[in-house]
Formats: sequence, structure tokens, C-alpha cells
Amino acid sequence: MPVSPNAIIWKTLLGACSIHGNIEMAELVKARLAEMDPDNSGDHVLLSNVYAVAGKWKDVSSIRRTMTEHSMKKTPGWSMIEIDKVIYGFVAGEKPNEVTEEAHEKLREIMLRLRTEAGYAPQLRSVLHDIEEEEKEDSVSKHSEKLAAAFGIAKLPKGRILRIVKNLRVCGDCHTVMKLISKVYQVEIIVRDRSRFHSFKDGFCSCRDYW
Repeated sequence: MPVSPNAIIWKTLLGACSIHGNIEMAELVKARLAEMDPDNSGDHVLLSNVYAVAGKWKDVSSIRRTMTEHSMKKTPGWSMIEIDKVIYGFVAGEKPNEVTEEAHEKLREIMLRLRTEAGYAPQLRSVLHDIEEEEKEDSVSKHSEKLAAAFGIAKLPKGRILRIVKNLRVCGDCHTVMKLISKVYQVEIIVRDRSRFHSFKDGFCSCRDYW
């Protein structure tokens, strides 16, 4: 690079390590980030993600323990969508209400259609917990951006763009689901996550699957 990389560049590289499962480089990058911003919980979570994808649950536990000891908390994921000038928010695992129940019902319909028409299979490595496969599938199916998209499809007329805001980085499984929804339901979905804008259309994303 013609200039010295700042923390944002290092974080981007750490995120790429998570995508590609490069543990050795992730540890080197995390060490550099620790010098720049030692109390940033997001960096710890990203390294934890790398270990989780590789199935190194002892290392995951060690990082989470360090975060607890230093009073670092992982930010809960939420997504929002605007429908008829009203903002609707979704958080995975929240208590059911009329809106979330409608979103869950529509999402079950969508996921079934994606399986039968598009051959969808959940990417369980997106679930960064040492739990049974069935529990992982249930967990990944309820991410907030999926619920927001499902609610949008249920409420917005055909042809309207779904515009979703996500406070964290979209996981790999949700990214795949958004692409499939855009193809099967012939709808454009724009998601603004923590890293960038994603424009899903006709089964493709503007980020070209790198974010």
C-alpha cells in the first residue's frame, strides 16, 4: 500500500480472514489491532468467528472469557425496514408480538420455497456456537435481516424495493438467502450493514460475494 494501513484496513483484513478461515493471519492481524485499539470488542468477535468456523471451540471460549473479564459485550444484532413510512425493527430471539409472528410465519414460507425451488441449504458455519446441528439450523434461520426481508415481502406490493438496515455485518447464510430471495421472488433488496451497501438483484449481489 502507498500509505500505512489504519485500523479500518486491518479490520477489513481480519474480516477476510474470517471468510477464508485463515487462522494464522487472523492472529497476526488481531495482534496489530490490539496495539491500536485494545478494548474494541468487535475485533475479539471477529477472531472468535475465525476460530468458530475452524471448529476451535476452546479458543472461542478463551476469547469470550477474555471479553467477560474486561467487561466487553458483543453488540446484539438488529435489523430495520421501512414500510409505509413506519420503521419496523427485528432482533433474533426477541419476545413474540403481532409483527414478529407475521414475519416468522412468512419467513417459514420463504425458506421452504427457497429449499424446493432454489436448492437452498443452510450454511451452518455462520452459527458461531458449539451446539447441535439442528439447533444451529434453527438459530441461523431466525437472523434479524431474514425476518425484516420476510416482513417486507409480506407487506410491500410486488415490485417495491426492500430497504433494510443491519447494525452488524451480514452473515454468509443471510447473504446467500438474500440472493436467492431476489431471484425466486423477483425483488430487489438493498441491505446496509456495518460494512457496506449490498444490492441483491436476480440472484446476485453488488459486492460480488466479498464484504
